[in-house]
Amino acid sequence: MVLEKARQPLVLRDVPKPKPKAGQLLVRVSACAVCRTDLHIVDGELLNPKLPLILGHQIVGRVEKIGEGPAPESADRTSEFKIGDRIGIPWLGWTDSDCVYCRSNRENLCDRARFTGYTIDGGYGEFVVIDARFCFRLPEQYNDVDLAPLLCAGMLGYRSYRKTGDARRLGIYGFGNAARLIAQVALYQGREVFAFTRPSDKAGQEAAKKLGAKWAGGSDDMPPEKLDGAIIFAPVGQLVPVALRSLAKGGIVVCGGIHMSDIPSFPYADLWEERTICSVANLTRRDGEEFLEIAPRVPVRTETEIFPLEEANTALNRFRSGQLNGTAVLMPPR
Repeated sequence: MVLEKARQPLVLRDVPKPKPKAGQLLVRVSACAVCRTDLHIVDGELLNPKLPLILGHQIVGRVEKIGEGPAPESADRTSEFKIGDRIGIPWLGWTDSDCVYCRSNRENLCDRARFTGYTIDGGYGEFVVIDARFCFRLPEQYNDVDLAPLLCAGMLGYRSYRKTGDARRLGIYGFGNAARLIAQVALYQGREVFAFTRPSDKAGQEAAKKLGAKWAGGSDDMPPEKLDGAIIFAPVGQLVPVALRSLAKGGIVVCGGIHMSDIPSFPYADLWEERTICSVANLTRRDGEEFLEIAPRVPVRTETEIFPLEEANTALNRFRSGQLNGTAVLMPPR
């Protein structure tokens, strides 16, 4: 499924099978979860994608072929894999490993980074090529469909969660796929979760309570206690001042999305007393490895809806209109 132009439906195309170069793996896609970032790309909110583009960056698949030829030792992990290995492919698809960010354990900020399903063709197809350095071994406890949402909603959500430090009372604004996954980790680690949904979403609030949230309400409500930290997964800038007002002194608001509408002005008093606002950009391989290590111990459970690959537009439209009951997962033909 190919995006030829922003704000237009994807089109089904028969394209040549990609060929792996030195240091790369050719992967046969088993499942690819649909992410809100995919919507931002399709809707033209994320600029300068590779066009034409095969979307998708929550990919589970099996190694079909290993690229041959010489590659710099620091840029080659192909020897760690064999034909048939099941691997996961995330958003971060390549970095230069040499810039000031990469050399200071901040590869997520690499100026030359490339991203799966955005500047590199992704998993809305039968095959994908990936730099072997940027894929993950996957826990055996999960099947392909349940694993796919962990590769972005889980991993970037986990990075957002890590940014809240040791916050005991944690607010989560926008209780969608990422929120449900990370809430499970937070509860497992003994945090108190306060869930914020659309004001009218009573079903979502009840689902959050059933998951274990101490309190659930609308995003226009104030929690019954001041929060030590808050994560905003909804791409709504207006929630930043709202979340700030819910914080105790020294608390932090983490903006967990790659795209967000503009943040309105707010009184300095709401930020004072050492409250903090920060964003999360992409992920590092460490984030992915740590999350995949803890997920089976929780164990993190996913909710999914399966769509054939050729129904990708239907999945995206239902995601856009809030009509999904779980993460949409695309399955290519067998």
